[in-house]
Amino acid sequence: MPEPPQRVLAPVEEPPVAATPAEPEPPVAAAPPARVTPPARPAPEPKPQPASPPAAAAPPLRAPVETRELRPASPASTATERSVRDLLARAARDLGRVDYARLSADGRAQYEQSKRFSTQAEQALRERNLVFAATLADKAATLAAELLQR
Repeated sequence: MPEPPQRVLAPVEEPPVAATPAEPEPPVAAAPPARVTPPARPAPEPKPQPASPPAAAAPPLRAPVETRELRPASPASTATERSVRDLLARAARDLGRVDYARLSADGRAQYEQSKRFSTQAEQALRERNLVFAATLADKAATLAAELLQR
């Protein structure tokens, strides 16, 4: 089998960035046939800033600081949190009654999924995301109840 032909790699030269358009540069002549490794990637050049008078420059704006307001828990959120905790307790109780060793592969996957839903619901409760926590707790309790019926 014949040897592949040698390849000529010319170094890449980027034209300098100027604020005003310059005359086009003449093309670069090809380098003599030799193995050349490509140059390392140059650091990105900063974008040119539009010229503005120094007096018109405004001081940098501060990012607004997010403040959290402490509010007493509303009765609706307290009831929702209580129902979520009840669902999580029911799911944990049902999972405790399941013999994990006797489960099939699908049953074990369902068991693990129920545990993950319970963990995510507890995290959502800590973050005060009650709607998401209620959804996850309901899924965890449903899966755990289905495992008991098997």
